[in-house]
Order: sequence, then C-alpha cells, then structure tokens
Amino acid sequence: MTAEATTRRAGIDELVDVARQGLDRVQATDLAAEMAAGALVVDTRPVEQRQRDGELPGALVIDRNVLEWRLDPTSPHHVAEMTGSDCRVIIVCNEGYSSSLAAATLRTLGIGRATDVVGGFQALRLLAGGPTP
Repeated sequence: MTAEATTRRAGIDELVDVARQGLDRVQATDLAAEMAAGALVVDTRPVEQRQRDGELPGALVIDRNVLEWRLDPTSPHHVAEMTGSDCRVIIVCNEGYSSSLAAATLRTLGIGRATDVVGGFQALRLLAGGPTP
C-alpha cells in the first residue's frame, strides 16, 4: 500500500465540523445583545449578496480574502476597530459555513473570542421576517 493510499482526506463537511468544535457560535436571536456588549461584527459576504439581500447594520464589511490581515492586531494592515486579540469578533457569512472556517482561522491567529452566527445572514434575515433567496 502506498502512502498516498493510506492518507485520509477530510471532506468539507468534516472540516467545518472540526472548525466549529472550538467555537461558541452565536444564535441569530443573540446577535443584537452581542453587538450591544461591544462585539465587533464582521460581514464577509460578497458585494453581490449584500446588494441582493441587504446590508447588516452595525457590521464592518471585510472581504473574506483579506480577513486575517484586517483582523490580526499584529498586522500593519489591521482595521482600527480591532483593538486587540481579546476582542469579541463575530463573523457573518451568507449561511454560516465559511464564517465557521474563518472564525476557526482567527482563533488560530490568537483571537480567542472569534466566532460566527449559526445560519449566517439568512438566519438573521428570517428573524427579521424577510424571505430567504
């Protein structure tokens, strides 16, 4: 048997499950309270989704491809809103999948209170009484 044949690859569902193991994910119903308590909410949805479904009031929009550079407090490119590695950061994507992966990556960078919203923007949209696409 070759090493290639014995190497097991994780599928994306397993990767997301592993990423979520360390997260204290936020329910859509609790996001407003998190924001009121000072959490930095970051919307990583592409512009097309934000145009189609609407903006997330109070959220900082950061493209997913530069997220780590903008939120790593040691990066010279971090946003001013990122005040330190102890900052509560809540990532919102469209449905809560890529945000879990992003939050896990932020935790690897030392941002220990990073997490995401269960169901993403679509869960927030349903909560507000809007339709999902």
